[in-house]
Amino acid sequence: MRRTTALSVKAVAAVLAATTVGAVTGLAPTAAASSPATAQSWHMGTLDVRKAITVHVLKRLFEDGDTSVVDRYIRPDYIQHNPFAPNGTAALKAFAGPMATQFPDLKYDVKRVIADGDLVLVHSNVVLTPGTRGNAVVDIFRFDRDGMIAEHWDTSQEVPATSVSGNDMFSTVSSPRTNQSGPRWRTAFTKSVATSYFDQLVVRKDVDAVKYLAPEYHQHNPSIPSGSAGLREMFAALFQQFPQLTVDRKRVIAEGDIVAIHAHYRTSPEDRGQSVVDIFRVGPDGKIVEHWDVVQDVPATSANDNTMF
Repeated sequence: MRRTTALSVKAVAAVLAATTVGAVTGLAPTAAASSPATAQSWHMGTLDVRKAITVHVLKRLFEDGDTSVVDRYIRPDYIQHNPFAPNGTAALKAFAGPMATQFPDLKYDVKRVIADGDLVLVHSNVVLTPGTRGNAVVDIFRFDRDGMIAEHWDTSQEVPATSVSGNDMFSTVSSPRTNQSGPRWRTAFTKSVATSYFDQLVVRKDVDAVKYLAPEYHQHNPSIPSGSAGLREMFAALFQQFPQLTVDRKRVIAEGDIVAIHAHYRTSPEDRGQSVVDIFRVGPDGKIVEHWDVVQDVPATSANDNTMF
């Protein structure tokens, strides 16, 4: 018998509604939320509800095979950027239903979740069959003003057997060792730090950007060692090997000390390129202390016309 998620999103929303101001559906604040402090509290509660809904949908749909969550939380005109799936909720049900039957022990192991405005990002280890390493997956969902999921992007990569650094693709190594994001009052600062580093290094190809990294920089990309010392030389060699490399930053999602950047990497104008999500953790001193990423080649064809970006 398939396991059913114990705590429904209704219960989560009820708890949040008891401690925050306003509705939990993503609608605009009411007159009761007129003061700046109250409006901020309402906004924070809305982000938490969107996170709860997103995780609830992923687990109920893919672990339990419950397609009823699609009608309840996702718009019928759902916009899909996964190149292997058409638009709309009917296609999503048709995709998820057979998966639940074929892989009854599928595990959508959520590692970290962050919310920023109308976007929620989920970093997961998706394992179809117990005992296998599965895939590292980043899902990005956009919510509409009515609190419904309206759009989806994702990037997926097989988890390799080994890594150069010895770190897996998911754990948190830096202190404090938690997958939860830090306090939200740090969001604007950490977003600025990570975006400045990213743009200087890979968009403008300036290796002096390594100044943003802490010496103990922890690496979860399985092909790159930890530490900041050798990164300048590594990126200098990369830019020399691919002088036409372009990186187009598409969206930035941040919460607390975690910042995720979704970008299109291409080694030449003819290259379809890769969809890459880089996730950074920024320390209290403004230095980047940890990095995860997920990389997927852009395929030649797609089941929709939306591109992966």
